[in-house]
Amino acid sequence: MSNSSLNMSSSPSEINRNLCQKCQGFRKLCGKGICPIFVKAKSIAEIQKTFSKTDFFGASPPSFFVGEYGYPRVFIGPLVPPLASVDTSIYDAEEQWIFKTMDEIVGYRMSLVRGKKAVKIKSARDPSKLLEITQELVMSSKPVDTEMSFIKRPKLDIDFSPRVAPSGPSGIIKKAQLTENPKIPRVVDKVVSDTDLKAIGGVTKLYDDKINQRHITRMLSAGLFGVKKNRRLVPTTWSITAVDDILGKRLWKKILNKDWINNVRIFSHKALGNLVVIFLYPSGWMFEAFEYWFIGSGDAMAIDWETWKGRKTYAKDVVGAYYCTRFQVLEYLEYIQRQAGCFVFMEVDKEWIPTGVWRFREIAREALKKRPLVFDAVEQGFLGLKKIIQYPLEKYLEKSNTYKIIRSQRTLKDYFPKDIHG
Repeated sequence: MSNSSLNMSSSPSEINRNLCQKCQGFRKLCGKGICPIFVKAKSIAEIQKTFSKTDFFGASPPSFFVGEYGYPRVFIGPLVPPLASVDTSIYDAEEQWIFKTMDEIVGYRMSLVRGKKAVKIKSARDPSKLLEITQELVMSSKPVDTEMSFIKRPKLDIDFSPRVAPSGPSGIIKKAQLTENPKIPRVVDKVVSDTDLKAIGGVTKLYDDKINQRHITRMLSAGLFGVKKNRRLVPTTWSITAVDDILGKRLWKKILNKDWINNVRIFSHKALGNLVVIFLYPSGWMFEAFEYWFIGSGDAMAIDWETWKGRKTYAKDVVGAYYCTRFQVLEYLEYIQRQAGCFVFMEVDKEWIPTGVWRFREIAREALKKRPLVFDAVEQGFLGLKKIIQYPLEKYLEKSNTYKIIRSQRTLKDYFPKDIHG
């Protein structure tokens, strides 16, 4: 796997956004002592502060986390709720959360006790007993009963992030063991055992065999892909985006030689205070993502884009949301065997609490399941789009890079002829 696919740590540009739209409730950019976003999140999480012991027995969803602090020496460990022999899969099933309430989602995550152990990323090649047990857990497709003992009582230190779902109390693990055999799909076992197969090949193989993307992501984090001498642990925040990028790039290459779509199609879905609108138009591949937060008094938005040439650098403004929505769009285009230009608009209402980039992936996926609004021309599509988005379309287009390319090359009427085959 290339370094560019994994270099997902927070960049200066990512951190130096302005106020609420850029801070997203956790970067503390405004200087205020109390953040309203964080206060709301903590008020929900406080009800989960009921852990007072050092030994836990429960069914891990399965779930696993690799931190990025201290890289290349990181904290790793399983996440286990104190519920044994129970179907706890919903606690880590992001693909089902957009139909839940925010209270339910935070409740699931705050119920997960996170074990931590500092290890070197290269230890994936020769794992310790704890890491070996954790890797077995990660390979499972079903919840696994797990015992964890901590040196001290786990501490609840709430951390809400725009890229990864939160978890509950955490502490340093003294020991851990699985009390039942993990249910490991045959193809997963085969890919992990193939120490000559490169990481990208492992990711795409499991995707082709219908293994859940979340499952693939945690396996990448656990260092279970790649040539043996190159295997390493990958921080969870990085692995989420890396999998979206790997799978997206492969589909991008597949659709480049396809015919254009012959009309404008608008897909949209809103859940949990987040609106995703996908605007496809007849064109060679172009993709531009906008993220706007209706929180605070600023007027800033995040924008990243690419043309048919693809991206060579990390999307440092929209970050993970760029890759997960791009992948969903490319998956749709590959399914219909066409290519298109695309604008993705992501709008975040005041009711949202940052619990990870998963919501944009799942909302985009849900949107693309629906019957789209269809228009003959882009101008008509823009009129329809204005009825869906909240932020003025003109302000989006003023800052749009791909729209400038279109306007500079030819008129919209020429660029979107009605007789293009599709």
